[in-house]
Amino acid sequence: MKRRQVTIIDIAKALNLSKSTVSRALTGHKSVSEQTREAVLEYAAQSDYQRNMHAISLITHKTNTIGIIVPEFMSSFFPQIIMEVQEVATRAGYNTVICQSNETYETEVANTKVMLANQVDGVLISITRETKNFDHLKVFQRKGIPIVFFNRVCDEMNVPKVIVDDYDGAFHAVEHLILRGHKRIAHIAGPPSLVISARRLNGYKAALKKHDIPIDEELIIHYDLNVEKVKIYVNHLLSLPNRPDAIFAVNDPTAIETILAIKKAGLRIPGDVAVVGFSNDFVSGLIEPALTTVAQPVKEIGKVATQMLIDQMKRDVNEWKSMIKVLKTQLIVRSSS
Repeated sequence: MKRRQVTIIDIAKALNLSKSTVSRALTGHKSVSEQTREAVLEYAAQSDYQRNMHAISLITHKTNTIGIIVPEFMSSFFPQIIMEVQEVATRAGYNTVICQSNETYETEVANTKVMLANQVDGVLISITRETKNFDHLKVFQRKGIPIVFFNRVCDEMNVPKVIVDDYDGAFHAVEHLILRGHKRIAHIAGPPSLVISARRLNGYKAALKKHDIPIDEELIIHYDLNVEKVKIYVNHLLSLPNRPDAIFAVNDPTAIETILAIKKAGLRIPGDVAVVGFSNDFVSGLIEPALTTVAQPVKEIGKVATQMLIDQMKRDVNEWKSMIKVLKTQLIVRSSS
């Protein structure tokens, strides 16, 4: 015999609440207290309550869905953030739609159309290495759909952003190398158009200047974050008459490829060339030698970005707030330096 589906009326009776209170709690309405909302969500989960999302969206003009667009899944960085986003969103009564732009502008544009087709209530995004035009993202603003950037952000859009202190993280990474006695420090940087790349480059230069080490443009290489090209750039640096004695990489995937190229060239790490990365990916502590890197608070990035977005979604468009949350990094010293 088919089991009768639990309804809002059942939940209301069980918790001695009105139907309207239960309904508002299930849709995350700000008029319901946190204690009541959690009680309703807990009972709904235990009783296998299934909301009629289509009916709810027709009434509220909301889908209780958050869209997430990230550039890649290859490293552990973005998947870890997505896990935290989903945890925070689920607790608040939201579903998620996830798209990967695969580091291409065209796919990112297509991703935004998917979000619009799914009628998401808000969007979290970290842009691709190619993105220089933001018209496709400004569509969300025009349609009254809040958007929050994280990690890779757009400075020209006046919307909330969650970033780490890339400048400070890079500064301390390079200063660490200097204090270990390194003077010829190369930097494999990301695209100049990416804000995080520019800030890490500035931190690199600031550390050199502080310690009166001349900035040698020959030791700075910009690339498009396609890690298959890293060995070419590392081999070029190693072939210089006065080769670098250390390399600071824009991120851990770049740093790991740098380590592999140096080892293949028959050089010792850190004896001949030290290496420092940025992001503290899962594999960074497993490679030999283990990678010194700048750790980013990935869980906090996901948590703060999601909370900021939910706060925007609960406000009228005229009450939206533009803010930038800057999170601290931490240098993790391992055997590569």
